[in-house]
Amino acid sequence: MSLPKTLAEDVARNLVMVARLIDEDPEEAYAYSRIALRLASRVAAVREAAGFAAYATQKYAEALAEFRAARRMTGSVELWPVMADCERGLGRPEKAMAMAGEPEVQKLDKAGQVEMRLVAAGARRDMGQIDAAIVTLQSPELASNAVHPWTPRLRYAYADALLEAGREDEAREWFGKALEADKDGATDASDRLAELDGVEFVDALDDDEDEPVAADADRDEADEDGTSPA
Repeated sequence: MSLPKTLAEDVARNLVMVARLIDEDPEEAYAYSRIALRLASRVAAVREAAGFAAYATQKYAEALAEFRAARRMTGSVELWPVMADCERGLGRPEKAMAMAGEPEVQKLDKAGQVEMRLVAAGARRDMGQIDAAIVTLQSPELASNAVHPWTPRLRYAYADALLEAGREDEAREWFGKALEADKDGATDASDRLAELDGVEFVDALDDDEDEPVAADADRDEADEDGTSPA
């Protein structure tokens, strides 16, 4: 659907702000998405952006409605995994699992299929089926030494599931593999490894903040006896 030039520019500006803010300030991104939605609710890209902004703020019912609308407009299956994850967010893991078995999954590209696998494993964990979650994540993509954009998250999810199952040594190995592939810091694999190794982090800022307090205490004592600290 085409829009008048001025309206299209206004919509585009709001969508740019959604993309810019969605990670650092999801609530603000959501506000911009609502403006774009009021201006052009019949544009698929606007409905999709509104869906992701709602998803980022955990408004899962709203996100699911927007994703469904975008899918109706485009006929694309690209949003299938995130729609399934919305079902998880709504407390319906069984529905997410059902979606993982639908024909739409076979139409996804490799990245989409991996994402669907992650969602399905998460749904298994929601239902307390940790061993099934581990099996769900075992795949050629997990076993491959090749690194793709999804690799760190897939390895991390596998490590996390192993840890929940009490398989700590294997979990440590896979957190290490996740860290090895995670060049952009998409996961906190390094922190999880440190926790497993018993490393405790000390906030240096807190220590620095303590020192002036001690100095003030010395000054107060000096004021009481009329002397100044050395």
